[in-house]
Amino acid sequence: MLLFPGFFLAAGLAATAAETRGNKDSPVSVIENQPVWKMQQVVANAVIVPPSTYIVKAGETLRGVGNRSGAGSESIARANALKYPYLIREGQKLLIPGGRYHRVSEGETGIAIAAAYGVAWSRIVDINALPEPYILRNGQRLLLPDDAARKPSTMEARAAAFRIDIDDVLTGGQPASGQSGRPAASSQPRALPSNVPITEPAQFTGGFAWPAHGALLSRFGPGTAGARNNGIDIAIPAGTPIRVAANGVVAYAGDKVAVFGGLMLVNHGDGWVSAYGHASRVDVVRGQKVRKGQIIGLSGDSGYASRPKLHFELRKDRTPVNPLDHLPREQR
Repeated sequence: MLLFPGFFLAAGLAATAAETRGNKDSPVSVIENQPVWKMQQVVANAVIVPPSTYIVKAGETLRGVGNRSGAGSESIARANALKYPYLIREGQKLLIPGGRYHRVSEGETGIAIAAAYGVAWSRIVDINALPEPYILRNGQRLLLPDDAARKPSTMEARAAAFRIDIDDVLTGGQPASGQSGRPAASSQPRALPSNVPITEPAQFTGGFAWPAHGALLSRFGPGTAGARNNGIDIAIPAGTPIRVAANGVVAYAGDKVAVFGGLMLVNHGDGWVSAYGHASRVDVVRGQKVRKGQIIGLSGDSGYASRPKLHFELRKDRTPVNPLDHLPREQR
């Protein structure tokens, strides 16, 4: 079925009350039952570091100062306006920024760290000025938001209060690795170890293809109810094959982003990522190499969906763009 503009019914992820009350319990079949951020338990053992001044000793490095003070070397660099390669000299006075610091262990992800303290991962990104591609390192010290201590204290309460979205997965879903390199992506549905980041494609190759064909339910952008849709929604029967829009590597495949239920994120290189939501079955795993047109799952009504459909997004450098501007026109 072709996509006709006249089928525009609603825009936004929660354009109607019916959508918001979607079938949140719709079952999703996934190969990888636990996302990588749940495979490595994070212990909330942050250390409180008082603000101070440190006198650099002979032969010391900025990272060594960070280890001795308990503060992150990146935070110390920002507090002292140090530029890469962060050279310091004997006798130099460094301001040590105080705060609560979490030391990253191998396999931990940003999402898991945020969940352990009951704070938004985006806030940790902001206060630490984390650069792309947001991969943490073993031993890195992250400054936590000031309100972390006031969040729910029990693991159950923190888990119940914690919510993630696509941007959280893209910026905080990669594990901190203790390895110097990353293994090549596999074309087989075999999940990467929980301490290994995915290998992103070197560059984007070719254009995008439609992931499925059906009536266009909602368009990109703001809707009549004020909600914003970061993609498009396509009406297709439950069980319809979902095809990947371009060559890439699977960055996430699971059902832990509540609003979308069964969700797959594919990294295409050059900052391009595609998203496929509301799937009833997910047939790929994180780190798997996929080819344009390959079936990666089946459509459904999982997540906050009131009917079977496919939610499809394209993002460039984390910013959602209108998929209709990048898909073949003759199929709209």
